[in-house]
Amino acid sequence: MVSLETPVCEFDKAAVDFLLPGVDGKEWSLADCAGEKGLLVMFICNHCPYVKAIRERLVRDTNALKERGINTVAIMSNDPTEYEEDSFKNMQKIAKDFSFSFPYLLDETQQVAKAYGAVCTPDFFGYNADLKLQYRGRFDASRKETAAEDVRRDLLESMSEVAETGKGPAEQVPSMGCSIKWKE
Repeated sequence: MVSLETPVCEFDKAAVDFLLPGVDGKEWSLADCAGEKGLLVMFICNHCPYVKAIRERLVRDTNALKERGINTVAIMSNDPTEYEEDSFKNMQKIAKDFSFSFPYLLDETQQVAKAYGAVCTPDFFGYNADLKLQYRGRFDASRKETAAEDVRRDLLESMSEVAETGKGPAEQVPSMGCSIKWKE
């Protein structure tokens, strides 16, 4: 398992459209996912310890963002042949077990992850109402272990700022996670 950090935010870069199958049986596009005040696009998977460390908090904070007009979509781009835990069937199970209130989509060709420049799980792309990039940072101080309850909630605070002002913070701490498992 290789740990990687995300690159710095390319402010105002446009979100890339997609059409991907969700665990709910629907096909989802960028427009279907976008909220009134923005969209959080996150690349996650089921097996990564960095994602496992934040799953409960991720659901909590994405629900809080939804109340602020920011919707969320999760995309799984790993090659599941190497990690059965990342199969579509297991994606459905995880979404149900953790009560995901956002679409959880399969990027089987990995073209969406490549188009976004995703490098790891979790990798967060926070967009404003115009679907221009404003956040490319971490969730919080969690790594492979869940951080203390009282840590700064980087993602929630930053995306709340985007909901209020349309702009993300100038200073952002990169996300860290497992490398995306690319197909050969």
